[in-house]
Amino acid sequence: MSVIRKSEARLLSVGKPRPSRDPDVPYRVYIQTFGCQMNEYDTELVCSLLQDRGFVLTPDQDQADVVLMNTCAIREHAHTRVYSHLAEWKARKQERPVVIGVLGCMAQNLKKELMEAHPVIDVLMGPDSYRQLPDLLTNALDRRERAMAVDLSEYETYESILPERKPGVNAWIAIMRGCDNFCSFCVVPYTRGRERSRSVQSIVEETHALVGQGYKQVTLLGQNVNSYRSHDADFAKLLTEVADVPGIERVRFTSPHPKDFPPTLLDVVAHHPHVCRHVHLPLQSGNDRILDLMGRSYTRNDYRTLVNEIRRRGDVALSTDIIAGFCTETDAEFLDTYELVREVDFQSAYVFKYSERKNTIAYRKFPDDVAEAVKSERVTRLVELQRGISAGKNRELMGTEVEVLVEGNAKKSSDQWMGHTERNVTVVWDKAALPLTLGDRVTIKVDDASASTLFGTPVFPVNARARSSMDRALDYGSRG
Repeated sequence: MSVIRKSEARLLSVGKPRPSRDPDVPYRVYIQTFGCQMNEYDTELVCSLLQDRGFVLTPDQDQADVVLMNTCAIREHAHTRVYSHLAEWKARKQERPVVIGVLGCMAQNLKKELMEAHPVIDVLMGPDSYRQLPDLLTNALDRRERAMAVDLSEYETYESILPERKPGVNAWIAIMRGCDNFCSFCVVPYTRGRERSRSVQSIVEETHALVGQGYKQVTLLGQNVNSYRSHDADFAKLLTEVADVPGIERVRFTSPHPKDFPPTLLDVVAHHPHVCRHVHLPLQSGNDRILDLMGRSYTRNDYRTLVNEIRRRGDVALSTDIIAGFCTETDAEFLDTYELVREVDFQSAYVFKYSERKNTIAYRKFPDDVAEAVKSERVTRLVELQRGISAGKNRELMGTEVEVLVEGNAKKSSDQWMGHTERNVTVVWDKAALPLTLGDRVTIKVDDASASTLFGTPVFPVNARARSSMDRALDYGSRG
């Protein structure tokens, strides 16, 4: 168990006590999550902490005594939605007593601004303070105490807490917290603190527990997973230990940093039978000057070399993140990114226009001087380029067979199943074609394809390890 530095919540104000209530009736909590998978995982931690203290979760915010927003500090859209919800609850709070809590990265980054400008907030809490949440909510509910807990910890990993998950096929496991990279555009080191890793034992034990709950796939999470270190274990060793847990059929991870990809890690991805052959490899920019301003610690050529090393080991799909319109980016520098995207031939890409964030290096040092219209035009061009690349790669799969893990209903129809290939391509097919249940593995013949999705017909369920996985297992075993 990690050593926890006890942080003190700051009591900001005390109102009149609430009317007495039946102590045997538990408080009901509604939680809304914004942002990344790490926030989704943190919400599962919060749910576990609250339920252990007698709170009850509700999917209906109109029936809740407590409304929590677990926030994101990275995306502008997430910021806008949180502010909109706060305005809505300012009016609704006058109609009935309800405690409003703002948690997570936005709370950590904009703590003073939020508490001063939005008195509707009763509890504000950063990502390292969730152990205090039950007490602060109880005080807010019973004594109308308004409080803030935003201390960053050097030690907190929450490894002793088993998250409260919804039943499913895939589970997220946070293997570390924080980040030491300090990319100039990124607020994460200021909202989640410095890097610290969980023990291999705690992660493997959580994986075993997930198998017992019926999960078939786990995704390892961290701001920079390949910086994972616990005693003598690096990320390659951890990935192997998790993938070796009996009952786990697929292991994914996100997100790595291109600066730290040792050959041992590449070999595990390429050859371990239960590790998916997909790497999400954030590029951000294809121009050396912009990469330097971003503090990314690699060059265009370094990235190319890594891509070649990955692909030299086999058919590994690559996806990426790109920021368009970073500070001072010229048309020519944008074209460097455009051409590198064309060259690398990603399976998919997430493209964002740059939006500055308070407290980052870029916010303090560089002018946000690229016009919004130019940013939008660059995003559109990259999205259209990648859509064409993705569509072409998917069309190449028509007539072939792919192995898929059944993950749930398709987005557009409950009469269809949806799953992903190990290379993380979405596949959709009709349920009526073959009786299957969640977590089954099935071989799908690809009949049609779009830029984002394969459409097909199930051929047969996979009850034993697929031939490709057997080949990989033999190859992996021969490497020792």
